[in-house]
Amino acid sequence: MALSSRLLSKSKQVLGSQSILHQGHAFPVRHFAKEAARPALKGDEMLKDIFLEVKKKFETALAVFKKEKITIDPDDPAAVAQYAKVMKMAREKADLFSESQRIKYTIQTRTQDIPDARSYLLALQEIRIKRGLSDDLGAEAMMFDALEKVEKELKKPLLRNDKKGMSILMAEFDKINQKLGIRREDLPKYEEQLELKISKAQLEEIKKDALEAMETQKKREEFKDDEMVDTKSLDVRNFL
Repeated sequence: MALSSRLLSKSKQVLGSQSILHQGHAFPVRHFAKEAARPALKGDEMLKDIFLEVKKKFETALAVFKKEKITIDPDDPAAVAQYAKVMKMAREKADLFSESQRIKYTIQTRTQDIPDARSYLLALQEIRIKRGLSDDLGAEAMMFDALEKVEKELKKPLLRNDKKGMSILMAEFDKINQKLGIRREDLPKYEEQLELKISKAQLEEIKKDALEAMETQKKREEFKDDEMVDTKSLDVRNFL
């Protein structure tokens, strides 16, 4: 049972609004009871619609997890690719954001009111760190260096509505991309690599949780003589 709940909790990586579903179960029953016969307020209807929509998405994604096999082996590229495929299938069927889309949305909402380029880059850095994404190429430091160079030329902080200054900065960023071998037409490939990287990290978390669950169960008297199984042999579908 512990393993079941831990494995299922990992679906929150796909179901960004899963927590809302659990909160929905906590709504006081009186809101929907017959004895509370009163005209429904717009707010009530909106919350009810949100609850039903999230519940539908959750059940749709869960149906995919129950059908498709997931092998808990983060060290096997084939298992990671299969996990990424299942997650993508669940997202598409439930009409949910991919991790790349979620990051893009986060960037748009978090930075839309930021006036200057430096604060914008700092916000991007914070988002990257909170998402657990590494900067293996060192692109972030190069971007800050480029901004420093441009601001020295302008002799003032660069504002995002400064079209001339921003065009100079974008030209510097293009040089960085060229140096690192990053091309706009390869963005879909980079997104796929990101999804695989995230899938591997999620499988590692699932494996860790599975081992912890088995260790906890093994401490119980009735299971103390049982051998711990290899996580690769576990069929996640049996725990959902």
